Amino acid sequence: MTRRQSNNQWSGGIAAHPAPKKFRVQKSAGKFLASIFCDQDGVLLIDYLPKGQTINAEYYLSLLVQLKDILKEKRRGKVTKVVLFLHDNAPAHRELATQKKPAYLGFPYLYHPPYSPDLAPSHYHLFPGLKKQLKGRHFSSDAEVIAAAETWLDGQPSDFF
Repeated sequence: MTRRQSNNQWSGGIAAHPAPKKFRVQKSAGKFLASIFCDQDGVLLIDYLPKGQTINAEYYLSLLVQLKDILKEKRRGKVTKVVLFLHDNAPAHRELATQKKPAYLGFPYLYHPPYSPDLAPSHYHLFPGLKKQLKGRHFSSDAEVIAAAETWLDGQPSDFF
């Protein structure tokens, strides 16, 4: 097939050569967003955003309140001074209410300089390992993906975090 013929194939120019049919073997379960909060001892909170919803300041602030309660429960006696809280530059994190709430909850806010990869450990440590674990596997539901991700996170030694 010449270059011109292959170009015509995609533009629908030649009726004798219709575009090849593509078959999808299995429908994807789709994508969803998980917010993972962890400290040096492990995962504290995993929140799965409901489908069709986006993270805004109000939703994120409710997560921070949940995190505060979980810290009191799971790390009783360990949190003696302060919890330093690192945000990235996501829109929900930049809103004024979101910047004030961590201080109100007792989490001093660490500013995240733009384009600073050294201050985003989850992007370079946590998520690559999780992606590697899930890569190439086929899941039929969101619950299967959640179970696989949580099993992997639970299986990590405490020095991983």
